[in-house]
Amino acid sequence: MFQKRGMETAAPSRLDSTPPATDALKAGDVARGVMRLFARNDIWCLGEVALKNGRRADLMGVDAKGLIVIVEIKVARGDLLGDAKWPDYLDYCDRFFWGVPPSLDRAPLDTLAYQPESCGVIVADAYDGEIVRHAPLAPLASARRKVQVERLARIAMRRHTVMLDPECANFGGEG
Repeated sequence: MFQKRGMETAAPSRLDSTPPATDALKAGDVARGVMRLFARNDIWCLGEVALKNGRRADLMGVDAKGLIVIVEIKVARGDLLGDAKWPDYLDYCDRFFWGVPPSLDRAPLDTLAYQPESCGVIVADAYDGEIVRHAPLAPLASARRKVQVERLARIAMRRHTVMLDPECANFGGEG
């Protein structure tokens, strides 16, 4: 499903090293790295997508086969440990990933509370991302997937239109 980055065998990945504490990554940096990884693999996503259950996915995208991917980004241990809402995303995607910076302790993601058999893990910085645990496929019902893909398309078109003509932001909503 995902291509490997070039030259990985020649030199260790820059994502393997822990940045100094003063180089803390923000959620936007991690999102950028994940989106770059996904773009190389023909997965296109949007940030901050509201779901019908009231939750907001940090990244939500569609791959070339029409499968929906959600990434929940965590950059702080406290935020990760305090997140009890993340299972609410599973009903809206075919694959679910955690997106984390290289410096974050990923040990909690291997515990039963975080359902490692259901969730992938992507380590990312502002320049790139790497899958360290693949997300298993948990197929949505085709009718639900169709609704979600249509919602994503409409959200993307609205955002694009508003970017070109900000006055259009006064019309309609995101979904």
